[in-house]
Amino acid sequence: MSRFTRFAAIDWSGEAVSRPRGLALAVAERGGEAPVLLQPENGWSRQEIADWIVGHAGDDMLIGLDLSPAFPFLDAGAYFPGWPDSPPDMPSLWRMVEELTRDDPHLGPAGFLAHDEARRHFRQRGDLGDLHPPGRGRLRVCELGQRQMGLSPYSCFNLVGAAQVGKSSLTGMRVLHRLAGKVPFWPLDPIPARGAVAVEIYTTIAAREAGLRRGISKLRDAAALDTALAALGSQPHAPLAHYSDHATDALLAAAWLRLAAHRKDLWQPPGLTDTIARLEGWTFGVGLLTQM
Repeated sequence: MSRFTRFAAIDWSGEAVSRPRGLALAVAERGGEAPVLLQPENGWSRQEIADWIVGHAGDDMLIGLDLSPAFPFLDAGAYFPGWPDSPPDMPSLWRMVEELTRDDPHLGPAGFLAHDEARRHFRQRGDLGDLHPPGRGRLRVCELGQRQMGLSPYSCFNLVGAAQVGKSSLTGMRVLHRLAGKVPFWPLDPIPARGAVAVEIYTTIAAREAGLRRGISKLRDAAALDTALAALGSQPHAPLAHYSDHATDALLAAAWLRLAAHRKDLWQPPGLTDTIARLEGWTFGVGLLTQM
């Protein structure tokens, strides 16, 4: 049995506003009761999410964050090949992002993306960096594992279209920088005997585990959400005032974390090494990785 007694899932957003509509937080207790959506009247800010996590550092809580904590490194031997100041590891990357975005409000990413060297690696609207490769772009090792699971990960260097995840990653790095030394982040940090642990999640994995077929991973009504929750051993949820895919993603992911936390194979996935943990991180739930 997992040592965790509470399970939180946070659907993330890189939207450049004070209270992004996409931020959603749900918590499940041990047992079979439905997860509960925690939603302030005016919504969450990214700093408030960070403060909430730190405030629960002493709880035996597994906290899933739907964001990428790093850019690809191992495919090219650096996060930003050709940039002499390219950071050597994940904590250094978080520190660099924070330094270059210090003047950006709402824990935003604009200062980093405007840097002459950084922008060369990104696909932005009206600005394709000369070092951005063709196609979907570079992927982390665990994202290759996601692809092997039948999922469709996108490069963190993509900042265009509905599938862009780069801004979420960069704003997430600013939050992870604030959590460093306060809440362990798996697999970068050792898991302590007590207290909270944060992990990267991919909410589509929870949807697949709940039986949603490919192409239908978003839920926007009460009946569909309850059917998916039941597949994860959860009781029906308390009705919501508004059903968004952000809220349902968080609720479903919290219920999934409650089950997944017990699986030893997900804590020791094939292919995960100390080097990958230090440089790129890993998505909790990616347990399939064949030889590349």
